[in-house]
Amino acid sequence: MRGKKWFFALLPAVLLMPLAGVIYHGAGGASCARCHEIRPSYDRWRVSTHRGEECASCHGGLLTLDANFHLKNLRRLVNHLRGTGAEPRLAHANLDRVVQSCARCHRQEYAAWQSGPHSVTYARIFLDKEHNRKRALMDDCLRCHGMHFEGSISDLVEPLDTKGPWKLKRPELAEHPVIPCTACHQVHREGEPLRRPWVERAVTGPRQLVAKPSLALFDRRLLRPVSVRLLPLPEMREGERRVRMSPDPRQALCYQCHAPLAGFQVGSGDDRTPIGVHEGISCLACHERHTQHTRASCAECHPRMSNCGLDVEKMDTTFRDPSSRHNIHFVKCGDCHPKGVPPRRRPSSFAD
Repeated sequence: MRGKKWFFALLPAVLLMPLAGVIYHGAGGASCARCHEIRPSYDRWRVSTHRGEECASCHGGLLTLDANFHLKNLRRLVNHLRGTGAEPRLAHANLDRVVQSCARCHRQEYAAWQSGPHSVTYARIFLDKEHNRKRALMDDCLRCHGMHFEGSISDLVEPLDTKGPWKLKRPELAEHPVIPCTACHQVHREGEPLRRPWVERAVTGPRQLVAKPSLALFDRRLLRPVSVRLLPLPEMREGERRVRMSPDPRQALCYQCHAPLAGFQVGSGDDRTPIGVHEGISCLACHERHTQHTRASCAECHPRMSNCGLDVEKMDTTFRDPSSRHNIHFVKCGDCHPKGVPPRRRPSSFAD
């Protein structure tokens, strides 16, 4: 008898589901914005590069087969009716769904990210015995590795010492990425939908974008992305000398994690600011965007030989061998020529 009561109580809701779906699609997603808490996100979406995609294609909809998704929306409705609702934020539990939504359209970029170092997992970062024995885990680790994680380092790993053995307090996160798409890209960002400029309208070189509007750092304190346009490039120094920097604005995002210590000295902390023969070159001149591969970097600027007339890929630098004493970011002519740099040779012709 009790089962029949539940059936008749749920029957109206089941019958209304198709009608609700028709209303949603007829409104083009505007029904989402009827709650004032969602209106700011909706307004950003309307002028974003993703405005051609409906809300449900990324966030889920009426027919989403996930009970937690519907329970979350029910809680949001209850809070709205109570007057305690707030603008929704990207929860860590929903991160995988969003990343998979990215992968459906950005398949090439997703595959490149998966094959690169930025797809590293929670287990690989936080259970690294070699690292954990040298440096104690702390909350600041989450600034770059796990910036979407909701909690402190003590909620993620134990013990917090240099002895171990270490384990994840949330073992289900072991194979999840610590640097997902949303760590460096904002979805609701202002911009034009994707076009094929060489087919529809040619865009000359100086008018082509250097930094796409999606580039942004997800700040775990604000729980919001901060556009790369608002991120400053540091004033780096080698001793007292100010280092010449590339004007490439994309580097400002790299520096948020690959940062120097407080003195802004080149090579301190996790800094890799190029000096020496590569001073003034952008990070993205050598590192591919998503894979971070550097195989073609030498050939881009040295299509045949160096100024010395030698093959740069065979020189004793970390490009050829990671154990080299000559870090490719900091190598100077004098490192290989301690008795003096020889005069520059006239480059040979390709016909030689």
